[in-house]
Amino acid sequence: AGGIMGKHLRTVDGNESTFQINHLAPFLLTTELMDVLTASNAKVINTASGANSYGKLDLFDINSEHTYSTNRAYGTAKLANILFTSELHRRFGEQGITTAAFHPGVVRTNFAAESTSPMRHAYKTLLNRFMLTPDQGADTLLWLINGTAGTDWISGAYYYKRALAKANAQAYDAELAQGLWEASEALVAR
Repeated sequence: AGGIMGKHLRTVDGNESTFQINHLAPFLLTTELMDVLTASNAKVINTASGANSYGKLDLFDINSEHTYSTNRAYGTAKLANILFTSELHRRFGEQGITTAAFHPGVVRTNFAAESTSPMRHAYKTLLNRFMLTPDQGADTLLWLINGTAGTDWISGAYYYKRALAKANAQAYDAELAQGLWEASEALVAR
């Protein structure tokens, strides 16, 4: 699942909704399945976004209480997907898990229907015609699924159009990735 909310909303768990939907939900699912994933040498592939470029992760304001904007919240959640992917590789790569994050491109969906962001207008206008079809957006995902880490792609990395992609500078901060993991564990444990 993924989404961009129209305003700052807290979930029943007390987390900012964009962060919970886009990062905490896949984090929780993945960590709950860790025994099965390691036993089966699984691939964990996270759908990130080029929007990570306008994210800014602040572990002291993880729920965006002081710096909320719709687009920044989404970008931060997608940055968190990339950090989670690299930290998952660091922690579990030697146990057989391979990981990747990817940007599907701007895909023609109902994605921003509830958003107050200007992005929602692109999805409802003539620009919609220039967006990728869902099948086109799935291309890199399918390439990662069908390929082999270490041969076709590098575990722990971020991809766009079947190639390594440049991410937000924070995406390469190993200490931030570790801090995000620890903060995420605390948030899903409440």
